[in-house]
Amino acid sequence: MTTTEVMHKVNLVDGKFTAMEAKEVINSLIDEKINFHKIHRLAMCEGDINTDTTFDDSRVGQLMREKEDFRAIYLEAKKAGKQVKISGILNIEIID
Repeated sequence: MTTTEVMHKVNLVDGKFTAMEAKEVINSLIDEKINFHKIHRLAMCEGDINTDTTFDDSRVGQLMREKEDFRAIYLEAKKAGKQVKISGILNIEIID
């Protein structure tokens, strides 16, 4: 697979948040990705119920674990009355 240089960057999230705000931001982003993979899996199965959905299945599981892992960070920040800094940049490339 050949990649080219990063053609575009999207600064998706960049800031300091209260624990509750951080929870909402992170959970919303993860939920959107989970929904994407669930819809993709459903679309793939529409024409053929025996289609291989292993990738989407594993991504949904992985994202759910990430969401649960973040819960500990959220609770720690909330308990300590601290803010959470979140930075998220999407690098977009055209590849072969």
